[in-house]
Amino acid sequence: MIDPATFLDSIRKQGVNYYVGVPDSLLKDLCAYLGENVDQERHVISANEGNAVGLAAGWYLGSGQPAMVYMQNSGIGNSFNPLVSLADPEVYSIPMVLVVGWRGAPGTKDEPQHMKQGRIMTSLLDALEIPYFIMDGMTDVDAKISDACASMYRRMAPVVILIMPGAFAHQTSLRKKGEEYQVSREDAMKAVVSCLSPQDVVVSTTGKLSRELYEHRRREGASECRDFLTVGSMGHASSIAMALSSALADRKVICLDGDASVIMHMGSMATIGQKAPGNLVHIVLNNGSHESVGGQPTVGFSIDFVGIAKSCGYRDAVSVHDIDGIIGAMARFLDAIGPSFLEIRVSMKARSDLGRPVETPVENRKAFMRACGSDTRR
Repeated sequence: MIDPATFLDSIRKQGVNYYVGVPDSLLKDLCAYLGENVDQERHVISANEGNAVGLAAGWYLGSGQPAMVYMQNSGIGNSFNPLVSLADPEVYSIPMVLVVGWRGAPGTKDEPQHMKQGRIMTSLLDALEIPYFIMDGMTDVDAKISDACASMYRRMAPVVILIMPGAFAHQTSLRKKGEEYQVSREDAMKAVVSCLSPQDVVVSTTGKLSRELYEHRRREGASECRDFLTVGSMGHASSIAMALSSALADRKVICLDGDASVIMHMGSMATIGQKAPGNLVHIVLNNGSHESVGGQPTVGFSIDFVGIAKSCGYRDAVSVHDIDGIIGAMARFLDAIGPSFLEIRVSMKARSDLGRPVETPVENRKAFMRACGSDTRR
């Protein structure tokens, strides 16, 4: 297996000493090492993958040195535009090393939302005309990184290192977030759900939150599926919920979101505020971390979500951190004209035995549409 320190030393030997990206479960040990051993001025956890490419471009323009950009392959789509219209050799010709966790790689088992992305990964890179180098736990790290960076410098353009599952050796992170808040995300979610009526519908964001909601509904013996589990598409749950609230104007629509998801595509809040769907309640369970992929920090505890929501045009917005606060805010919002915004500050605590939905995403979509009365087509 690859020692993260060895990997980073090899990258540094090639003149790359600025690191930006979005955390990924396959890269969590590398991310942990970066978080513990790299000065914060040289390591930026970015809002999204396109943002990371922009940061890498800015670093090169100011320093003359390429940067390393890390991400999960599901986030490569966010980076397409700046890769092609900014860093490409036919535009500004900006070198950078993209270290990409290859979820759903052929021959591996993974969640449904990763399988197609994994299967088409190399075809996408071929279409983008970006050279790629595959690395697993048995790879000669120095040789592979040397080859990748030689290609980067020769072309003066981005290259990709695809990281196979299980490639990195375990790296313990000492960084802990969210311990000042006692309520877990799961208990906060349960408190929210306990306030809902049988007509209310829920859109939940990707990651452990949707898995916790799914298991809670099964334990409660829910007779129909009123939850759309957004297993992929990080950052887009609120957009789904906004359009859903327009289609289901006679129902309350609850969006269960995460701090990292909101930050990734925060522009959707401005659209929600301006369109002002009166039946939408947007809830952010903020644990200040990318907890589902390793616990790397976000800026969630450093920004004013409530102030942002109000400035975007939400009719009401509050922040709470305990069960009584959740129940009080929900009673207020469910009886009011929205859009309403609720930040719930929670801990990073999560169950180690958390399962996954047994139904496929298509089965979830069909059941949800049946419950909404919108299943007029296949």
